[in-house]
Amino acid sequence: MQFVEANGARIPAIGLGTWELRGRSCARLVEQALRLGYRHIDTAQVYENEREVGEGLRASGVRRDDVFVTTKIWTTHFAPNDLERSTKESLAKLRLSEVDLLLLHWPNPQVPLAETLGALARVKQLGMSRHIGVSNFTVALIEEAIAVCPEPLACDQVEYHPYLDQTKVLEACARHGMAVVAYSPIARGRIKNDQTLAQIGQAHGKSAAQVCLRWLVQQNVPAIPRTSKIERLSENIDIFDFALSEQEMGQISQMGGAKVRLTDFGFAPKWD
Repeated sequence: MQFVEANGARIPAIGLGTWELRGRSCARLVEQALRLGYRHIDTAQVYENEREVGEGLRASGVRRDDVFVTTKIWTTHFAPNDLERSTKESLAKLRLSEVDLLLLHWPNPQVPLAETLGALARVKQLGMSRHIGVSNFTVALIEEAIAVCPEPLACDQVEYHPYLDQTKVLEACARHGMAVVAYSPIARGRIKNDQTLAQIGQAHGKSAAQVCLRWLVQQNVPAIPRTSKIERLSENIDIFDFALSEQEMGQISQMGGAKVRLTDFGFAPKWD
């Protein structure tokens, strides 16, 4: 497994996203993923599966210290007291004394960012999370967050795949030593039938999805593909035995003009 270093955090390059995974099947997938070699599991308060993620982690028999666990605080818990209380609740559900990375799930203009980040930094100082970061933040919000946060931020987790150009966010994060972590990295399966990716894949004996994940990892972007299929788990992690050429990387990057954004809500910020 490769790692991406960002402001002290060592983030495994491929993780399992658990959005929409529930109950027994969620616990089973987490357990299976860890047994297959995954070392990065991503959950969130709003996914309502932190308890099952914890169960899968314990059932896998993999040492806690070897697994990078991320969870995210929902926007209704951004007031300082709420943030600390909800973090404790997440840890209780996961049955962990700390997570590796704690993120603000979306920006919330209702609560001053300085207050929320002050509370997030405090949770880190109290030992509830090894690292902290943000998710779905624009360049302007990243700059504001860096300016007001008393602790370094490890990453901005955003939607990123070949159809969505995230150059501006990548550059902003690089300036501050932060990683970009990609959710929906295979565009929720849409890239499966992509001709360009399939052709590049043929040359390497890999699928379009594997090419897509490799493209992210070669940019030093950890990716957290979500799947509910055990067989897909092995495919998504089997990307460390080939490399894309500069030409292939460029070819895939050019697809970003499609501007396909799959996750957009009324409360989303004004995207870059």
